[in-house]
Amino acid sequence: MTTMTASATQVYSVFVRATPEQLWDAITKPEFTRKYFYGSVFDSTFEAGSKYCGYAAEGGEQYVDGEVIEASKPHKLVTSWRALWAEALAAEPYSRVTWEIEPAGDGVSKLTVVHDKLDEAPATAESVAGGWSYVLSGMKSVVETGKALEE
Repeated sequence: MTTMTASATQVYSVFVRATPEQLWDAITKPEFTRKYFYGSVFDSTFEAGSKYCGYAAEGGEQYVDGEVIEASKPHKLVTSWRALWAEALAAEPYSRVTWEIEPAGDGVSKLTVVHDKLDEAPATAESVAGGWSYVLSGMKSVVETGKALEE
């Protein structure tokens, strides 16, 4: 049996046939996030210093707690991240999630998600490892086709 240890810095990238503005909307608007981010929505003004809270669905149980550290629409969003879906995760310190969007030519943009500051949050690192690949694949599908992976 192989045991995988999650890195303290996780980096995921995907190329999407979309503008940076379309990707920003996909990251910040509930009509998109609920289709690819495990049915969840994120509540925030997406301005530096504002709360960043993830809910299982609109009006559902909160499962991510954080704050917007930096927001440069439509190119960069940085938030603190603390998972609340398990007691052990909620007990760990905040990590950081950075969404970077850059034009890649011919109507394509590159989206990179960096989840770091996981040194003191090993259970969170293990829990989110692999999940980001699913989230980004789902986002790509929703943005390019209008359909979630499950549809």
